[in-house]
Amino acid sequence: MISPAEMIFDSETMVAFIKANLVTLSDSKDIRAGLATELKARQIAGMEHIAHAFSKSPFSAHEVTRSYTYLTDCIVKTTWFVASTFVHPLANPTESERLSVVAVGGYGRGEMAPFSDVDLLFLTPYKITPWAKSLIETMLYILWDLKLKVGHSSRTVKDCLRLGANDYTIRTAMLEQRNLCGDQSLADALSAKLWSDLFSGSEKEFIEAKLQEREARHEKQGGQRYMVEPNVKEGKGGLRDLQSLFWITKYVYRSASTADLVSLNVITPEEHQIFVKAEAFFMGSAQPFASYKRARG
Repeated sequence: MISPAEMIFDSETMVAFIKANLVTLSDSKDIRAGLATELKARQIAGMEHIAHAFSKSPFSAHEVTRSYTYLTDCIVKTTWFVASTFVHPLANPTESERLSVVAVGGYGRGEMAPFSDVDLLFLTPYKITPWAKSLIETMLYILWDLKLKVGHSSRTVKDCLRLGANDYTIRTAMLEQRNLCGDQSLADALSAKLWSDLFSGSEKEFIEAKLQEREARHEKQGGQRYMVEPNVKEGKGGLRDLQSLFWITKYVYRSASTADLVSLNVITPEEHQIFVKAEAFFMGSAQPFASYKRARG
């Protein structure tokens, strides 16, 4: 990251605040309001710290996106902790009362800009229970109070497989899923099922879908590379094309980075350097970085 983690969000002092100020509250609305107020102050302080560090190192774009990802992770995890521990505690949860909070899409990949969408999947083993519904609502209200742009869905593993089978946007988002908090075994089950039941054996159709999606996107953006005001994300030769290449290689080779393709003899070291150089250019970085490594919470 662009600076030490505790400078962006100090989890220890956040826990101390919760124990000192929220544990004694009995009304859920008061707990929610108190948490939102404190998180907002820490969110602003964290963003200001990242911006200040970035001003001193203006080519450290990857470190910045990872720093914003870390800040967002801390906010979501703190929200989960308070909502599940103090607002909706369960002394003896049943098998159906399990919940995992999973980051998907660009957030799952670990590339967050200051105002990126926070795409969350609330994963349940079976049909959503009243407890899970209440917990999800509480988390969303707090995140909305922070003015975060939250894209969210509540699904079972079977729902994810069914919807992903017919919608390549959903399938691509789940390709980059990353568990944040909650039941780890449930998130692991989703990952295993995605690779065994959905991704494996469908590589050809995924590639075709991504190439068709690319052609449609290029046509919408003017159909050529040479534009007076090019869209550097969606246009031909833009950042989305690099991301599409990564999605395809991850889908086919289950690679965590484009660097893995060199050892697999899919691309040459020279071709990989071209990819890295292009990525660094779009991200505003003067230094090459390993491509699209998933952030770790």
